[in-house]
Amino acid sequence: MYVMFHSLLEELNLVVFSDLQKDKVFHAFCKLLRHTQCDGAYKNTIYWMTIQEKYNAFVKLLYQAHTDNWTEYLKNLILSMETPCIWYVSQGLPIPEMIEKSARQELQVLSKLIEISSKRIKERLDKSLFVPDWSAEKIDLEKLYFERLENIGKYGFGVWSKYHMFRMKLSDDAENGYILKPVAHPDAISLEMLTGYELQRQQVVDNTKALLKDLPASNILLYGSAGTGKSATVKAVANAFAGEGLRLIELSKNELHLLPELLEELSGNPLKFVIFVDDLSFQDNDDNFSALKAVLEGSVSARSHNVVIYATSNRRHIVRETFSQRAGDEIHRNDTMQETISLSERFGIQLLFDKPNKFLYLDIVSALAEQCNLQISAEELAMEAEKFATRKGGRSARTARQLIDQLQAKQCMKE
Repeated sequence: MYVMFHSLLEELNLVVFSDLQKDKVFHAFCKLLRHTQCDGAYKNTIYWMTIQEKYNAFVKLLYQAHTDNWTEYLKNLILSMETPCIWYVSQGLPIPEMIEKSARQELQVLSKLIEISSKRIKERLDKSLFVPDWSAEKIDLEKLYFERLENIGKYGFGVWSKYHMFRMKLSDDAENGYILKPVAHPDAISLEMLTGYELQRQQVVDNTKALLKDLPASNILLYGSAGTGKSATVKAVANAFAGEGLRLIELSKNELHLLPELLEELSGNPLKFVIFVDDLSFQDNDDNFSALKAVLEGSVSARSHNVVIYATSNRRHIVRETFSQRAGDEIHRNDTMQETISLSERFGIQLLFDKPNKFLYLDIVSALAEQCNLQISAEELAMEAEKFATRKGGRSARTARQLIDQLQAKQCMKE
């Protein structure tokens, strides 16, 4: 067995997967294997201390990665790496023969490393000491990796394979002026949790399905009263289709001037993207207005085949008209109004989320109460809902959610 460990490390000449060596857990595992190679003649106190130290260092790092399964950890690391193979496949090009051969050879050796469990290492340790364990199993990394490459448009690669929601952040240090920061804990809202506005929501779902199937898809403006579920609809759709290759990138309205650079970056990516702009509105002479308008009308570059823009706004005409504009000459005022209207019209689909009437509001409250298993009569719930809406200044899906959260908290405290 010890000779086998030694030969494995000699075989492990990483080129395609060389970035594995930068991973602390993988590096610690290799160091542990190296220190299990001396024969029995050299087993002394220093030997035991050294191998125990390397063993504990590896297990600590593995546990800190929130797993005790070495196989699962290394598999996920390999499948999410950006490699030359990934680049060729994402560009729709065949992998050169020599690169593919090297990748397959490396994966064959890694398949042997990935199945080494703590039991096989502990045979070299002082049996009088307690040592923690990790699990491992046998898998064919070569087969798994190349199957993943065939479905790269569904699973993605690199950071895109680990997360499905991102936020743009301005950065002077980045080449393009921004970084895309993964959202580690996104809103877990689902389509099933939303009530009301079914027709509007279905149009967003259908448009997103068209995007995923490489069919013509439109940019969408979701507009209407605050708290009606416009943003929740977009996030729920992103959650629903994350497993089919959809990723959401949220931009603030002050970052829209970077849209051309972002579209260029995403153009060669096999995944599909929703660029999400929440609470969209502009003041006059805003550079971000011009950037969005140029992208929507396609004057910056060819229409992106894998990107749509979903924006929400409390108003359909998303450029705020100032008093000075209203007081200006009629020709200028008409030109300004036409330009602001034309921006809204450049969204292929415009969906109105109007303030709910009493019946829709109570339907939403009732559905949310059922989801939370609230123990309350329909009559009492309706009365509480109306009183709460009066205090909050009006009915909305957000108001309904806030009411149910409060009622659920009270119920839990009584139990």
